[in-house]
Amino acid sequence: MNSPIRAPEFPSDLQWINTAEPVSLEALRGKVVLLEFWTFC
Repeated sequence: MNSPIRAPEFPSDLQWINTAEPVSLEALRGKVVLLEFWTFC
């Protein structure tokens, strides 16, 4: 049996790029998600 990954919901005031509307963890459930982190130096 797979145990669910628990994570806090994204902050409501988070600014999103390249999306029509904010993303929720519920909307991502069951999908493969790739996260890319970068810094501007």
